[in-house]
Amino acid sequence: MGTIKFIKEEQEVVVADGANLRLKALEAGIDIYTLKGKLFNCGGYGQCGTCIVEIEEGMENLSDRTPVENRKLKKRPPSYRLACQTLVNGLVSVKTKP
Repeated sequence: MGTIKFIKEEQEVVVADGANLRLKALEAGIDIYTLKGKLFNCGGYGQCGTCIVEIEEGMENLSDRTPVENRKLKKRPPSYRLACQTLVNGLVSVKTKP
């Protein structure tokens, strides 16, 4: 089991190992999108790059960056991830809308 701590929202979500970060955030009512993302997101297919989150702690408990993330986030710090491409396998602290 894993736990996602959403820092700004002061909320914790317990998830099964391998859970998709974007899906679990949305299920918990966590708003991960800016206005542009709300209007133009791709629905979790990694095409738009609007579900960017910053990992504060627990990077080792996440899946590796996908090729899609490497392209979309090449100018961003390594702590930035696309929530739709990220699988959680332990305790993670996440900052939404970095």
